[in-house]
Amino acid sequence: MGLLSFFDRFKAYRADRSPWGDFYFEPTGSRSVSGMRVSADAALRLAAVYACVRILSETMASLPIVVYRTRPDGGKDRIKDHWLYHRLARTPNRYQNPFEWREMLQGHLTLRGNAYCQILANAKGEITELLPIHPDRVKLEMLSNGDYRYRISQTGGAELVLPRGEVWHLRGLSSDGLVGMSPIELARESLGMALAAQDYGARFFANDAKPTGGWIEFPGNFKDAEAKRVFRESYQQAQSGANRGKVLVLENGMKFHEVGVTNKDAQFLELRKFQITDIARLFRVPPHMIADLDRATFSNIEQQSLEFVMHTMTPWAERWEAAIGRNLIFDSEALEVEFDFSNLMRGDVASRSAYYQSGIQNGWLTRNEARISENLNPLQGLDQPLRPLNMVEEEDAEEAEQEQEPNDAEPADQNTPPADQELSSRFRMLVESNAKRLSRRITKKGSVTKNEIELIAQAFGLTSSHVQQWAQIASQTKLALTARKAANLAGAWGLQCAFQSQTNRW
Repeated sequence: MGLLSFFDRFKAYRADRSPWGDFYFEPTGSRSVSGMRVSADAALRLAAVYACVRILSETMASLPIVVYRTRPDGGKDRIKDHWLYHRLARTPNRYQNPFEWREMLQGHLTLRGNAYCQILANAKGEITELLPIHPDRVKLEMLSNGDYRYRISQTGGAELVLPRGEVWHLRGLSSDGLVGMSPIELARESLGMALAAQDYGARFFANDAKPTGGWIEFPGNFKDAEAKRVFRESYQQAQSGANRGKVLVLENGMKFHEVGVTNKDAQFLELRKFQITDIARLFRVPPHMIADLDRATFSNIEQQSLEFVMHTMTPWAERWEAAIGRNLIFDSEALEVEFDFSNLMRGDVASRSAYYQSGIQNGWLTRNEARISENLNPLQGLDQPLRPLNMVEEEDAEEAEQEQEPNDAEPADQNTPPADQELSSRFRMLVESNAKRLSRRITKKGSVTKNEIELIAQAFGLTSSHVQQWAQIASQTKLALTARKAANLAGAWGLQCAFQSQTNRW
């Protein structure tokens, strides 16, 4: 009795139209070769299907949705005061919160390939509600002019006809561009075999994990066929229902032989394990996410999780974003909608720390932006991006080149020892570089605080009045000259004072 015999007997049972059979209790749907009727609701009986649908739906519902208004310079500003943001992220309709709403629509997309919402708007054209419609109640009807509309079966039996402008239609993979194809319908045979194996396993364990077959050895002969039938029925009545498991008593030298599970029958378990991988392949979900860890290792789970974000959730998010931009946003509005995947890509504490450190040190991330990403409140003075000292902008690079050119310095005293001349030259270059750097900062900033004046005075050995005059020259010259010329002028003046002061101190 091999694996095929299991399905043959099960198929015969499912096709039994007697009062004891399941034919009249099967859900509607296309019948597979295995004898099972496969529908979206029937497929949810499989734990792997339910797990995949739940993962996709909950992940899509948990992604933060962001509405941007594009700027002429190519930048984007987040907005939260627009009606579109309130519909997608606050109150999509009077019945559901945004998580439940998106979870439901993604579930419809995953199982049936289509998701529908009725659009309710006010006199201004602003959408006030997005009411979800079950895909099984929607029928697309083509019109003679090439357009189409939707016929919706309501609970009372009436039909509601809506033009396509009043229905938001999310499509999955489509062959005609109008209606998405159902993954369950396309994978009917694979899911039907999994359902048949699951039902057979349930009945197998309902029979105390024993095969239903068995035979009784009788050394004699029954008088006639009627006597054999009476014995068989009496035996089944004594060993089924409430009497199952009771001690069996046989007469006239009879012996009961139980049919054991053969090696071929043991392939039933391998089939069920294969079906889990096959279902995960259907929904493009990594097997380890539905608790199938046979081939999962510590090193490849992280990579599979990244692939889930890139190759599974990103296409779904793009599908949502394209549908929102096509049907829910006016062409005159410069709005964009995006799903934020940063939470899925956060990683552990060490990875996030390295990410923030790289962004802050290279100037493309401010310290307050890093704090906000970690759900910390911003602090005053941490909004400016930092810039590495060994990397300058083009304008500052030109100034640095000019600083490296030989200056018209006074000829060194012939009586000064060579070692002192080299030390004096290095000191002069150091003071000049620092003075010009400070001058550029003062020029760009436009002002200098009292504490900064004291700090500069201590660094260069100057008086506070000299530093104050230097800062005034730098800030006032900015109005008449370019930033580079103002920095050079103020730096040269500061260099003279600083160098003279240091020389006097020596």
